[in-house]
Amino acid sequence: MPNVTIQQMPKTVEQKRELVARITDAMVDVYKAPAETVHVWFHEVTTEDYAAAGRLVADKLAQK
Repeated sequence: MPNVTIQQMPKTVEQKRELVARITDAMVDVYKAPAETVHVWFHEVTTEDYAAAGRLVADKLAQK
């Protein structure tokens, strides 16, 4: 059973629905996995929960 975890900033439900459909289609096409066995998890983090180059993204956005 293919398991896919997506780590990202929060997205809309519509965006997640489309992404899940596309990922599932890709797994079916490439791995020949039955669609019902493809599992996708979203792990969403806020700008306060993510850092790059030693700084929180929230702090970088606050400076703009």
